[in-house]
Amino acid sequence: MSKALALDESNFATNIAQGVTLVDFWAPWCGPCQVQGPIVDDVSARAPQGVKIAKLNVDEAGGVAGQYGVMSIPTLIIFKDGEEAQRFVGVQAADVLIDALKKA
Repeated sequence: MSKALALDESNFATNIAQGVTLVDFWAPWCGPCQVQGPIVDDVSARAPQGVKIAKLNVDEAGGVAGQYGVMSIPTLIIFKDGEEAQRFVGVQAADVLIDALKKA
């Protein structure tokens, strides 16, 4: 079961406003997203204290995806206090994401 927050257009800005948040931009029909999903769940279990892990379905929240210029999925963006700090496109290993979160 995923520990990641489910984000949508109504709660996105509130959830990324403070602290460090990793957002996985994905869609149910996307094969690579299905590979990334369990990795993001692993990251949520191992993430540094206080870091939020979240997922945003681009089919349901296309406006947010468009606002951040997400052209291909999976795209993972680390936000720090509401600002984009780092972006990854394509499937990423858990250790790569955790290292980036520790530095954020």
